[in-house]
Amino acid sequence: VQLQAYGGGLVQAGGSLRLSCTASGRPFSSYTWAWFRQAPGKEREFVASINWSGGVTEYSDSLKARFTISRDNAKNTVNLQINSLKPEDTAVYFCAATNERFIGSDYYNPGYYDHWGQGTQVTVSS
Repeated sequence: VQLQAYGGGLVQAGGSLRLSCTASGRPFSSYTWAWFRQAPGKEREFVASINWSGGVTEYSDSLKARFTISRDNAKNTVNLQINSLKPEDTAVYFCAATNERFIGSDYYNPGYYDHWGQGTQVTVSS
């Protein structure tokens, strides 16, 4: 089972990026997915999560105005749209998944997730 995150890059402040994460090895349509990020010298930070159907989402309060999580179960893919990028968004972004159809109360905790992608670097220049 592997999660592959991609779509990061160097972007100017105010720009947008769309990150994607694809699972291989088994169908992940019944899993809850999430995105986290980790800036240098900081702890891994919760960004957003989405339940198995895509009908329920959770966001970090400080990020939800600019971030949108979505999924395509037919493609075994979860996406993260980031708008109005800021230099403080610079981080490695990780996708994660857990074998739970519904988002549990511990969704913001990295330990809640069983599977992780390798991360994709997002760098925002001012």
